[in-house]
Amino acid sequence: MNIRDIALGLGMCALGACGAPAAEEADPVASVEANVATTVLTRETAKSTDEEWGTFVEYFAGATPGTRDLLSGTATINPGLEIHPPHRHAEEEFLMVIEGEGEWTVGEETFAAKEGDMLFAEPWDVHGIKNTGDTPLTFVFWKWNSQGLPTPPDPEL
Repeated sequence: MNIRDIALGLGMCALGACGAPAAEEADPVASVEANVATTVLTRETAKSTDEEWGTFVEYFAGATPGTRDLLSGTATINPGLEIHPPHRHAEEEFLMVIEGEGEWTVGEETFAAKEGDMLFAEPWDVHGIKNTGDTPLTFVFWKWNSQGLPTPPDPEL
């Protein structure tokens, strides 16, 4: 079993263990009906877009039994680029590098990102990844808010 198989398996576990609806709702604590059942999400059915920085592949966006507004997929960043500067958001997020090398940003710190590394970002914590290598960097991601819990308030507001 290689790192890509492990990452994709973790993604399937995340889909089964959590659920997600669309972004902001009138009542953020209300449950949202899942729009996915137990299934295999294939690369052929995923939505792929080519961007200036690389390729974004969306496998699933929506609700699961335990999450609202789940977004999962992969991103491949071309050498020397990043999707966007380090950022923050209300959702929890996992990122796992499955190919290539780069640089993580967590808060004010930056350090090497390599194949097999996984980052977890709590709501509103600054995080990011940049490809600093000579080959494409691919990572798998899962980002969500949990069903039945309010969206975490922005501590800076």
